[in-house]
Amino acid sequence: MHTSVMTSSGRRLIVAPTGPRTQGEVEARPTSSFVDGESIYHSGERAGRAYRVEFGAVRVYRVLANGRRQILAFHFGGNWFGLQNEDRHRSTAEAIGITGVKSITLTEDLHTWQGLLPAVLESFLSAQEHQLVIGRQSAVERVAAFLVEMSDRSGHSHRFELFMPRVDVADYLGLTIETVSRSLTKLKNKGVIRLHGARGIEIVDYRALQNLCL
Repeated sequence: MHTSVMTSSGRRLIVAPTGPRTQGEVEARPTSSFVDGESIYHSGERAGRAYRVEFGAVRVYRVLANGRRQILAFHFGGNWFGLQNEDRHRSTAEAIGITGVKSITLTEDLHTWQGLLPAVLESFLSAQEHQLVIGRQSAVERVAAFLVEMSDRSGHSHRFELFMPRVDVADYLGLTIETVSRSLTKLKNKGVIRLHGARGIEIVDYRALQNLCL
């Protein structure tokens, strides 16, 4: 039987049953390199491919009716993105820094979808977590949740460099860049984190940071 996965937009994605091919066997194009800010695909472009970050990072966003950019997700090395069951992309994907991306065609081959099932589920869960983060009323809570997420995605490291600039963090959290900076300063003054340059983060009190996310 097929497996059905409900996406964050409420659409149902049908994924094939287990077959002889695996995700690692999905045939992909050679790595394409993108410079900072270069688009991998635009909103409105025809879809039909899935993409995997080989190095660097990718931001996926939509432009809202009021002209503001809302970042929906960040993708790092090994992450798949662009998976959808619509004819055209509803969002835009851009490189953050120098980024390498491979892609595959989403054909009618059911085993291709089966191989990508873990990526589909990961994308679905990430979208749910993002909704929980931006639903928090306190800006400090949103920033704390973001730092916990980045720590987890860097291998649970308590010291890491952010791939993205603060304006990206602001657009991901639905805040202004000034509010993000003030929130980071508050966390620093409370002894929860240390800041190292523009993007270096050191979590001094991980439990306190987690408690802000509860």
